[in-house]
Parts: sequence; C-alpha cells; structure tokens
Amino acid sequence: MDLIEEHPILDFPRGEKVRFFFDGREMEGYEGEPIAMALHANRVRVYRETAEMHRPRGFFCAIGKCSSCFMVVDGVPNVRTCITPLKPGMKVETQHGKGFVPETAE
Repeated sequence: MDLIEEHPILDFPRGEKVRFFFDGREMEGYEGEPIAMALHANRVRVYRETAEMHRPRGFFCAIGKCSSCFMVVDGVPNVRTCITPLKPGMKVETQHGKGFVPETAE
C-alpha cells in the first residue's frame, strides 16, 4: 500500500496554541480552529442539553446547519461552535435549554 505524502489537505497552517476555559476548566486549543474542534481534542463530547427532554447534544453536522453544537460563548448563548473560531481566553460553557441572555441595566 502506498502512502500519500504530499497533498494540499495534509499541509495546513495551524494557529498559535492558546488557553481557553470550558465550564471553568482551563484547556488548550489552536487559535482560529473551530471551538468544537478544540473541545473534541480535549475529550469534551457534550455541548448542550435540550430544553424539554434534557438530552445531551454534541458535535454533529460540522457545517453550521444544525443546533447540536450550540453553547454559551463569552456569555452569548446559541453560538454554533462548529463554525466559530477559537480565540485566546474564551469562556465556553455547556448550554442548558434554550439559553439565557441576562438583561443589562440601562
């Protein structure tokens, strides 16, 4: 069996290694990669819990068309983590139900 050693998909630039937080725990990933990829690399498989049946959901379509990877990112609910790039210091949280946006005082 011959191995493919040169192909455009085998050579891709990777961002800097950065720290981010998942449910308060510090983790590492690569800047610019999808948040879901960084979570998966850190063995996180459950991203949210459905509103009515409280069923776990995780990585599914990987192209931003479903709602399985919705999470709370830096306080914002319903972020599609499969298409949202990781940034240093991000706070990523498991989303429970439909998500909640706190009211701000005016």
